[in-house]
Amino acid sequence: MRQITDVKELRQYQMGILDDIHRFCTENGITYFLSSGTLIGAVRHKGYIPWDDDIDLYMPRESYERFCAEYQDSLGRFELLEPRKTAHYIYTFAKVADTRTKMVEAWYDNFPIGIYVDIFPVDYVTENIALRKAVFWLKKNLFRIYIDKRMRLFRDKNPWHVFKRIVCRMIPVPSSTLNKWLRSIQWHKRPTNTVCNMTEVGPSVKGCFSADSIKSAVDIEFEGKVYKTMVGYKEYLEHTFGDYMQLPPVEQRQTHRFEAYVK
Repeated sequence: MRQITDVKELRQYQMGILDDIHRFCTENGITYFLSSGTLIGAVRHKGYIPWDDDIDLYMPRESYERFCAEYQDSLGRFELLEPRKTAHYIYTFAKVADTRTKMVEAWYDNFPIGIYVDIFPVDYVTENIALRKAVFWLKKNLFRIYIDKRMRLFRDKNPWHVFKRIVCRMIPVPSSTLNKWLRSIQWHKRPTNTVCNMTEVGPSVKGCFSADSIKSAVDIEFEGKVYKTMVGYKEYLEHTFGDYMQLPPVEQRQTHRFEAYVK
């Protein structure tokens, strides 16, 4: 294998995945949005944030479920990773990965994964603030158990971490059941005025935003091409990130320090 040392090459693989997701969604009437740091990059830089090295997408729950059930790539080199379909995959959201490549990440000790694009479902959340906080607390702690049951026991030598994994393995609930519980917590089927990325890597309670923001999609430029984002992207970005047009301090401009290879 050949190691990828230039972030520009990593991004080329990610852009290939994004192009295929865009193609499939456009052909099949599935809604997706550039989101998170990817969306900030599109608005502020018309491409990647200069120090960023990943792509994040949001999909309304209905579109997300359709995408996970129906996605087929056009080139025979991409694969959908999703917990209901992919054995030993630890997350509760989807990724589309390039099978010609390999990413080395701490989370994936025993699971091969290629360079990928993350896809997060966006769900309605209750308007009851106290209940919303309880749901977020339960979601966070269930996922901690879910991860520790599946993580390699001696992944690191921290005694506290090892002890937690031992305790979680003793909890008489299989990972598949925990995943179902997590999905039931995330998937609030009754429409409300508020939505959020309710996966384990989603924001805190403060990261919830108006459901009007995702009522439709609009075009946005990213790396010289046109993709889609939510109609209320300004409201979403302001609510989630504050003054998103202001560059962060230099010490906060950090990449994920990728380690990637071409097979």
